[in-house]
Amino acid sequence: MSTASPENQNLARQLLAFEAAHDNSSDAGMGIAMQVIQELRTHLIRLTGVDGFRSLLSRALTLAKAEVPSLNMVQVRTDGSVQGFEGIEQRQETGAAGQAGIVFVAHLLELLVTFIGEPLTLRLVRDKWPDASMDLADLKTEDKQ
Repeated sequence: MSTASPENQNLARQLLAFEAAHDNSSDAGMGIAMQVIQELRTHLIRLTGVDGFRSLLSRALTLAKAEVPSLNMVQVRTDGSVQGFEGIEQRQETGAAGQAGIVFVAHLLELLVTFIGEPLTLRLVRDKWPDASMDLADLKTEDKQ
């Protein structure tokens, strides 16, 4: 089983916490993960196109499903959006749904670091969340030593 690096897991946790703190809705857990993914989606589609983003997100979901089987009900649509998160929140307590979201976002970040590099990934995160005070040091993938 491939897991995202601790640094990417930590960054995913920070992004979700930042979104949750600034969210006025009652959604929690996977709803917050969806907001983070949507923020990344709008920016990345400009860089990679819909097909490129969909491929990246589909791979991140496949990797996350190996760690969190409840994500099996989630699917990436042809437009790069995601469906099925609602079912996870209805079937699990918020903490478990939130952990599934962290794993999914961490794998997306891991793939971004792999394909576009750490500096560009960090710039993307800073551009999308300029007010977030996050530790953005050294996003390592498993292959980096």
